[in-house]
Amino acid sequence: MTPKEGTILSTINSPADLKGLTDTELIQLSDELRGFILDVVSVHPGHLGSSLGVVELTVAIHKVFNTPFDRLIWDVGHQAYGHKILTGRRDEFHTNRQFGGIAGFPVRSESEYDAFGTGHASTSVSAALGMAEASNLKGETNRKHIAVIGDGALTGGMAIEGMNNAGATNADILIILNDNGISIDENVGSLKNYFSQIASTSKYDIKKWKALGIAIKNVDELTNDSPSIGRKFQRKSNLFEAMNFRYFGPVDGHDVTSLVEAMAEIKNIPGPKLLHIITKKGKGFKKAEAEQTKYHAPGRFNRITGDIESVDGNSAVTYQEVFGKTLLELADSNNKIIGITPAMPTGSALNFMKDVYPERVFDVGIAEQHAVTFAAGLAAEGFKPICAIYSTFLQRAYDQVIHDVALQKLPVVFCVDRAGLVGEDGATHHGAFDLAIMNSIPGIIISAPINEVELRNMLYTSTKYQDGPFSIRYPRTRGVLEKWSLPMELLDIGKGRCLREGKEIAVLSIGHAGNFVIDALNILAEKNINVGHFDMRFLRPIDQEILHHVFNSYDHIFTVEDGSIIGGLGTSVVEYKNQQHYSNRIIKLGIPQNYIPHGKVQILHKECGYDTDSIVEVIEGLFNS
Repeated sequence: MTPKEGTILSTINSPADLKGLTDTELIQLSDELRGFILDVVSVHPGHLGSSLGVVELTVAIHKVFNTPFDRLIWDVGHQAYGHKILTGRRDEFHTNRQFGGIAGFPVRSESEYDAFGTGHASTSVSAALGMAEASNLKGETNRKHIAVIGDGALTGGMAIEGMNNAGATNADILIILNDNGISIDENVGSLKNYFSQIASTSKYDIKKWKALGIAIKNVDELTNDSPSIGRKFQRKSNLFEAMNFRYFGPVDGHDVTSLVEAMAEIKNIPGPKLLHIITKKGKGFKKAEAEQTKYHAPGRFNRITGDIESVDGNSAVTYQEVFGKTLLELADSNNKIIGITPAMPTGSALNFMKDVYPERVFDVGIAEQHAVTFAAGLAAEGFKPICAIYSTFLQRAYDQVIHDVALQKLPVVFCVDRAGLVGEDGATHHGAFDLAIMNSIPGIIISAPINEVELRNMLYTSTKYQDGPFSIRYPRTRGVLEKWSLPMELLDIGKGRCLREGKEIAVLSIGHAGNFVIDALNILAEKNINVGHFDMRFLRPIDQEILHHVFNSYDHIFTVEDGSIIGGLGTSVVEYKNQQHYSNRIIKLGIPQNYIPHGKVQILHKECGYDTDSIVEVIEGLFNS
């Protein structure tokens, strides 16, 4: 998909083509860029609202700065669609997030304009500061470093850590705070309230600034002791000024000409600077403006009406919905249950409980480390915290899981959402490592349900367990059962189950990937190849009774998991084999030891070799060999 001939966008092949555009042409380009994003994303789904909100900002940055020589880093990288389109990827933008196409986030290997890979949030300030200090060390005094942080990323502790460090340096770094009041759900916390207070004051007006005769002609006029221009328009106390950043703003983030003027005026001011802009997520598309959470990543939608299209006829509920509704059931009868999420109440389905018990559900912002230790504090005082965190983001709280929870044997429940391959978001978001991470930490119960009923039973069992942390992982997908809302049962911790016996070959699976095995073994049974199947349920403690039976009854053993084959189920089975001196052959199927790209999850399962067809193929090949 390419823009119409005759449009300004059709002539933009790199940021250099923006340099000669007039103010009127910049405004027109912004409108065309927004329309192009809508045209493509409505057909080829991706993150919509965030990129619509930074169209004018994107145009202004590439107009004023000399990218890629000047380093531009997009925090919460799904804001970067306009950036990709303006930096030579316009004609392939329709491949965005598709297998073999361009990525939905900035990727260093994809373009020299992607200065730093950003899929997770709150990383831009630290990365930009590192680059700025590197430029100082190399004597590159004319290189600029711009970090665009927004969509709630400033609620992350790492961003504050970076600012704290940057404010104590003379690094040439410009932080652009894209203040839109929302990440996926509405932003939370005192910083959000502080930004709202700043935004309610008189707006920063570049023309008023110049009229007062305070435009800087000589950057040497600004010393470390002199106030910034922005303070002329703000109350004396300013958080960013206190951190030694020269503060400018707030500025209308949808006025491209004012943005260009402001950036051109401040870009040569030495030291750390912060430009505060106010934007609206979903800007320019009424549905996306009105329903910002829904249109964060809406899937296919009607370009004219905004109506979201149904992409499949599967009437089964998602694991997230099962989790959310089951947790509410449990919370009804247990007032010690507390829900915690780092900025994902809707995505994790904690909103079901939040609607009924708002005082018992905490959205702590994009702050996974804090979420885990906050949960630990609650558990230490006798509550039962249910900490719902996406697998990929749980990685950021590894130390807290060890030091603050597991070491102290606190009964925190980790509901590890989006476990396994997640599809189009790609390598930064796949939940490949949670099994291996948890498996490396002593004292954690590790479980994964094969279906919705099992998820309910595991969640129920976890709320009864008081001897330490309990982890439950489940994927981002629909379940497999028509009737799942059954009475909950207490499971025997560490006990799996035999789904079918067979001859010579057995498959041990954990979690939702066991459904691929069920389908594969049904196909093989029609070919008179009868294979045993055991749903392990728990990675730790692992069912040694089942393992003993399998090693004594089958020659060849396959393990199947929707996680890294290093450190998960396969590794644990091999360790048991070695400890018990068995000689059976073990073949591990799962996510290989490399970073998996973006694409439809079915394609990625096949690429990794543990979808139904791949399981059939490898077992049939072994059987016939």
